[in-house]
Amino acid sequence: MILLQISRLAKSTFYYTLSKIDKDIKNEEIINKIKAIFIDHKKRYGYRRITLELRNQGYNVNHKKVYRIMVKLGLRPLKRNKRKYSSYQGTIGKIADNHINRDFGADKPNKKWYTDVTEFNLRGEKCYLSPILDGFNGEVISHNISKTPNLEQITDMLNKAFEKSDDFNGLILHSDQGWQYQHRSYQERLKRRGIIQSMSRKGNSIDNGMMENFFGILKTEMFYEQENNYKNIDELIKAIDDYIKYYNYDRIKEKLKGLSPVNYRLQSSN
Repeated sequence: MILLQISRLAKSTFYYTLSKIDKDIKNEEIINKIKAIFIDHKKRYGYRRITLELRNQGYNVNHKKVYRIMVKLGLRPLKRNKRKYSSYQGTIGKIADNHINRDFGADKPNKKWYTDVTEFNLRGEKCYLSPILDGFNGEVISHNISKTPNLEQITDMLNKAFEKSDDFNGLILHSDQGWQYQHRSYQERLKRRGIIQSMSRKGNSIDNGMMENFFGILKTEMFYEQENNYKNIDELIKAIDDYIKYYNYDRIKEKLKGLSPVNYRLQSSN
């Protein structure tokens, strides 16, 4: 207790400080795991998703502990930045009814699909991503990345999606009122497959909230404030492709019981 007399610290303060040090020593393995997960997922995981991944690896850790450790270590996940691209050009074709009405979820695959187009602007060079998401698990069913937002892009996206099954009768495919989705050839292709077309109300992005959320996650985790990582638009296009594979197969979700979209679908089919 000579040190206490010299430092003039209260006993309670000394023992509190000692207990905090001991706590971190005991948590060394967890701390290293948290660092590894954070780095492996390129700062994309916050404390809740890291907690899920720890549990997947056999560590039963409270999310409050993970949060405390991340704050202490200065591990801050990427922040979302909201920017919106719109392909709306007025009414140029038939506007479909809204069959979703913000009820985005589905109890099985190929029941509700969602699509939209988003723009990436890399120092003046642009590319456009057009994906289809399944409402069952958020999986990207198909996608096309083009340097021009044209009808060929949407056609290719549909072709890839239609390779997944022979029966789409009764499936709802929801979008905004973009010109692509008002085009007669697009609507006729859906009709031939027995697919019910659905559209958001004009100017109401919340009606297509599943796509809005996906684009927000994607751009936050691999584009916003990371533009300098890409030398040119072709590098960015490859990075988008790589991210979509990561999103489908590796990126876990709390609402999917801590599984990735593909793993959740596979587990649900067993």
